[in-house]
Amino acid sequence: MTSVRQDEPVRPTRRDEVAAAGSELVGGPLGRRALLGTSRLTPVRVIALVALGMFALGMVQKLPCYNGGWFFGATSQYTHACYSDIPHLYTGRGFADGLIPYFDRLPGDMEYLEYPVLTGVFMEVASWMTPHSGTIQDREQIYWLVNAGMLMICAVVIAVCVTRTHRRRPWDGLLVALAPAFALTATINWDLLAIALTAAGMLMWSRSRPLAAGVLLGLATAAKLYPVLLLGPLLVLCWRAGTWRAYGKAVAGAVASWLVVNLPVMITHDASGFHIREGWAKFYTFSQERPIDFGSVWLLISQRTGYSLENANTYATLLMILGCGAIGLLTLYAPRRPRFAQLAFLVVALFILTNKVYSPQYVLWLTPLAVLARPRWRDFLVWQACEVMYFLGIWMYLAYTGNGDKHQGLPTEGYQLAIALHLLGTLYLCAVVVRDVLMPERDVVRRDGDDDPSGGVLDRRPDAFVLGRAAYHPPRHAAQFEGASQVRWGVVRD
Repeated sequence: MTSVRQDEPVRPTRRDEVAAAGSELVGGPLGRRALLGTSRLTPVRVIALVALGMFALGMVQKLPCYNGGWFFGATSQYTHACYSDIPHLYTGRGFADGLIPYFDRLPGDMEYLEYPVLTGVFMEVASWMTPHSGTIQDREQIYWLVNAGMLMICAVVIAVCVTRTHRRRPWDGLLVALAPAFALTATINWDLLAIALTAAGMLMWSRSRPLAAGVLLGLATAAKLYPVLLLGPLLVLCWRAGTWRAYGKAVAGAVASWLVVNLPVMITHDASGFHIREGWAKFYTFSQERPIDFGSVWLLISQRTGYSLENANTYATLLMILGCGAIGLLTLYAPRRPRFAQLAFLVVALFILTNKVYSPQYVLWLTPLAVLARPRWRDFLVWQACEVMYFLGIWMYLAYTGNGDKHQGLPTEGYQLAIALHLLGTLYLCAVVVRDVLMPERDVVRRDGDDDPSGGVLDRRPDAFVLGRAAYHPPRHAAQFEGASQVRWGVVRD
């Protein structure tokens, strides 16, 4: 097989008109004679610093709530758009009283912590670092600061992992670091832990280390449910490529790491034998019993039609199954094997779009996947603008419904428009990614001569099983810029 060298990094200011225009703020596009790699400020370091700066700006945006909005006034935390679950759950889930998650029963309707085990551990560690003296307001403020510091580390890990996943496209990580919706929603909840583990798992897969990737995805699933979905795209991709051994290692690593985290909390023993601990199961029962909630297409339909949609669980499950089947067929029928990041984005987006709730922080789940799937500034910023509008819309709606007869904020019709806007923004990005799969010559990653830089063992591997025209037609290649070499199946890089 022929050897192809493709070591030159992709310069987004020469490939992307939006990136080129934005670069004018820092001196303009990179010149032809620029010396790369001669500065201590490597792309990874620059992007890590930018991620820290944007996260800090997101913390500053929460300042009105930190100074009183979380504690005084019925709607102050909404009118300032600075709500966070973190300080409220410090007392609401027993951390202020020293209760142990999953083991100690909570007072009130929520009997146990409704988060997966690894997230519960994260919350508990933060409570250990929070002083147990002083007023409850002071303790909640410190608890939020401690969590924000830990989540900041996760944000940097995410940005660095995305930067390193596509070797020739390190500057794509700036999309994560500069994402406005990412900064605004980073400290609403504890999602960044699972996202950081997922990003690290994808980095390991891109380095052809399937066992490590599986272990990290298993840990991510122990922190949030959605990362397990990535094993679905890997299944059909490995099926098409015939790389079953790598897939088996990934699944084995995921199952093993998930069990290591969950079994100590999951199983309890008494005189009658072993049982599933009720506290551990709370996350799963709560997810099943939870009614339709903010941001979802089901809430939009319910508010517009007046129907209660009691069978939303069934509808969401059916749509998810049908959607996954469609993604599987897309993978096997595509003229060229899709990239792992493309399918990962599509399956997680499908899960969010069909879910009973589309919380504002769910944009965090999609951001690193969107950057790897479609690293195009215009499309990414269009989607981010829709999510920022929804971020503002939900808080203004809660202010409208929470201040009695004053009705200061966004009425129901305006909130419905905000829901439609962020659903359409996500659908738009999905449509662009699907187009790239069906027309690989439009894929901005492949136009620069790469095949699947996030694919690891899948990268440049010949197909072993395909359906439709792809079975007897050679794969279509991307239109190349400036004489970049053509990507060929079964070609190994130096």
